[in-house]
Amino acid sequence: MITLTIDGKEVHVPEGTTVLRAAQQAGIHIPTLCDHKHLVPYGGCRMCLVEVEGARTLQPSCTLPAANGMVVYTNTPAVQEARTFVLTLIFSERNHFCMYCPVSGGDCELQNAAYGQGMTEWPLQPNWQPYPVDGSHEFFVLDHNRCIMCRRCVRACAELVGNFTLGVQERGANSRIIADLDVPLGESTCISCGTCLQVCPTGAIIDRASAYQGRLKDVTRIKSTCVGCSVGCGIEMIVRDNRLLRIEGDWDAPVNQGVLCKIGRFDPLTNQGERIITPLVRRNGALKATTWEEALQTVASRLQAAKGRGSAGIAALASTRLPVEALYYFKQLFADKLDSGIVTSIEEGVTTALPGWVAHKLGKPFEGTLDTIHKADVVLAIGVDLVENHQVAGFFVKRILPRGCKLVVVDPYDNGMHALADFSLRPKKGTDYDLLVGLMQVIASLGRVRAHPIGTHDLTRHTPDNVSRITGVPAETIREVGRLLADAEHPVFIYGKGLTRASFPTALEALLDLARMAGALDDNRSAVIGTKGQANSMAAYLFDLDKAFDLKGHQVAYLALGDDHPSARLLEHVEHVPFLVVQASYASPLTDRADVVLPAAIWAEQAGHYVNLEGRLQETRQGLTPPREVRSNAAIFQALAETLGITLEDNWRDAMQQRIWISQPDVCR
Repeated sequence: MITLTIDGKEVHVPEGTTVLRAAQQAGIHIPTLCDHKHLVPYGGCRMCLVEVEGARTLQPSCTLPAANGMVVYTNTPAVQEARTFVLTLIFSERNHFCMYCPVSGGDCELQNAAYGQGMTEWPLQPNWQPYPVDGSHEFFVLDHNRCIMCRRCVRACAELVGNFTLGVQERGANSRIIADLDVPLGESTCISCGTCLQVCPTGAIIDRASAYQGRLKDVTRIKSTCVGCSVGCGIEMIVRDNRLLRIEGDWDAPVNQGVLCKIGRFDPLTNQGERIITPLVRRNGALKATTWEEALQTVASRLQAAKGRGSAGIAALASTRLPVEALYYFKQLFADKLDSGIVTSIEEGVTTALPGWVAHKLGKPFEGTLDTIHKADVVLAIGVDLVENHQVAGFFVKRILPRGCKLVVVDPYDNGMHALADFSLRPKKGTDYDLLVGLMQVIASLGRVRAHPIGTHDLTRHTPDNVSRITGVPAETIREVGRLLADAEHPVFIYGKGLTRASFPTALEALLDLARMAGALDDNRSAVIGTKGQANSMAAYLFDLDKAFDLKGHQVAYLALGDDHPSARLLEHVEHVPFLVVQASYASPLTDRADVVLPAAIWAEQAGHYVNLEGRLQETRQGLTPPREVRSNAAIFQALAETLGITLEDNWRDAMQQRIWISQPDVCR
């Protein structure tokens, strides 16, 4: 530990801590503009200058390492004069018309810093040079007139997302932020993650949805969890007057550390369709509004009539976007109490059934956590496109590539990560097992096996030349990738539904054995990560809701869709079901086909728990009040159970322990 004195206060911090972070830890405020706790210190704005005993000049505290015995002063006359001078120059460079800016009045860090220095006017007249405004992007606007060139957006795009879309053009007063080779932002390689929007300290990058709708410092902020996929990113809902204005990443969230993708930040704000705001029952061929009592009685009578008839009775399907509590009530109601012929999820366990089978065979979890990616020197991604799906996990991979991490992508189909890969392997469909065993053979031939495989694989037959003939992958590429894995100190293996949708687990088991041989999987650690489907795919697996379905012959189908959207395949399955009940938030071709529609709350209108792909149990909080006749998914199951005279238990935590976990469980979090 290092001991230093800041403004007369003794502070103890770990070695390597900057003076700025030491001051923040001690509760001492030092104003900054270019600094951000998740970005590498930059020292560009010079707002954080401090006086250090023994130093000839003022020092930028954001880049100055704390040292034993250091004495620092943060508010001397020289420091105050320097801060005012820095702000004076910043205001003089661009056209900061604060009264017209949507972040004026407490949301702008530049304005707040000026007020902190007692500035109420421009000491230097601005040059009034007009700067362009880029309004080409779907979700935000880039106004160069308000930019202070702190480069937070550029650094965040590179360091946090690994996309490198933003850069700087020209020098001096002509400097400005550009996208790619100075193309409109809406036509660039921007992936709409919005990280630049969240880190911008001024009104230079403004959100189209929430701009000019009041000050963000006056809204209600509710920390919650994104339900866009199984990564489970921490978010903050920004709410005013029961409206969701904006979604931001939670910088303190352990999973994503503030980073979000387009699906988590912007998609929930777009129009998802027509809301269902009252129960509906089909009369004379048309859906008519009714009361909850009548709707529930109608459903209950049909369920009672079909109860216990097996494959000719009830089929119940639930979305894996539903909270844990709702999924557990669903499972109790239809599997345990009504003895339904089919009780599963809409997802059918495509991403969990095979991994679950392997975990059961091993008798223990075998997957690791996302933070293993941060230290990886080799990443092998197989059967998963981290550009299109589970994007935040993809950000973690992309951000470490400039540090020298090697990327191997195995996918016979088009994959957004192919362009970034050091080795892009496109084996013939159905030959993943042979390719993986071929890589194992290379490691074995080098005498670099770190742990012996559990399964039995014919390494003699799977030479690179033989595997090349089977897979179509060049033999030399197989040798190079095998050597790369053998030499890696921290290899990480990421797999997706391209591997788990198979009928047999042989390829997945081969991947685990390859990871063992490369030192990525043993009794103490795992650097194998499986991307799941939707937000609660893991919970659905734990409740045994991961089986395939066929609705033919069933008299009643109950679909708990929630705010999910039905697929074309699902619509085909329900086409000939005599009686269809749909529990949904939005109107769709599925609700048009239904005999009873029960209005369900959307994700932001209900509280609950979700299990992410790491096995991390996380909470979602209610941020919005649903329409009067709309109920949460869990409340609908409870009401239906009461109508049927059934009592449902709340012991979902205990029920989650009945199956072997795929990843390390964290049910106490």
